[in-house]
Amino acid sequence: MLTTILAAAAPKENPYGLIPALREGGLISQTVFGILVLMLFFSLYILFTKLFEQQKILNQAKRVRAGFWNANSLREGAAKLEKNSAYRQLVDDGLAAQEQHSKLTDPVEAHDWLHGSLARSEDLINSQLKSGLSFLATVGSTAPFIGLFGTVIGIIRALVKIGAAGQASIDAVAGPVGEALIMTAVGLAVAVPAVLAFNWLQARNKKINESLNAFSNDLLGYLASDGRVRPTAAKAAPAKAAPAATTSTAPRA
Repeated sequence: MLTTILAAAAPKENPYGLIPALREGGLISQTVFGILVLMLFFSLYILFTKLFEQQKILNQAKRVRAGFWNANSLREGAAKLEKNSAYRQLVDDGLAAQEQHSKLTDPVEAHDWLHGSLARSEDLINSQLKSGLSFLATVGSTAPFIGLFGTVIGIIRALVKIGAAGQASIDAVAGPVGEALIMTAVGLAVAVPAVLAFNWLQARNKKINESLNAFSNDLLGYLASDGRVRPTAAKAAPAKAAPAATTSTAPRA
């Protein structure tokens, strides 16, 4: 009798859900689910690695604005930057282009040569920042259709089983069909974060690109003028003096 009571009190396993859908869907549903899980994993990996990479460059921009242009020369200023930083790469490529221009046998304007070298270096940095974003765009556009494919296969299998059993009641149809729709929900759950991550990273890349472009123009002006043209370094605003206290005298009677 105790066994009967425990069996009645034990919660029954839900016959409809993700695990039953994978079990009943067979190899196709399991393969679709595995592809979606891999898409989600790589999307999150790209998101966090790109955020770390972008934040590193944004922190470098703050240090450049704070003290780079206070240096006496570009080499001295470059020594203050991180060795593998994006801004250090622009400075090194600009100095290398300046040295290479003196070795050219074909007359080329120094401004054009320096501008082309800095633009090429800037494009290389932007290309590295954009790497991986195409995968996020692909996931965002294809994941719903992959999930829909799993749903269609699941519905076909469910209808075939219902037809073979000869049962056409609501209970026999709603359960398997609703179970198959889980794959569409999984596809949307993978696609939406990928699209949001793609748009967010694109916006941050645009901000970084604007900062790199401004620094490249300042660097070009410095190189083309032999150091006579340079932007003013950011300085802390002087503290405002407190206003002097005014004393008032009471009117005499």
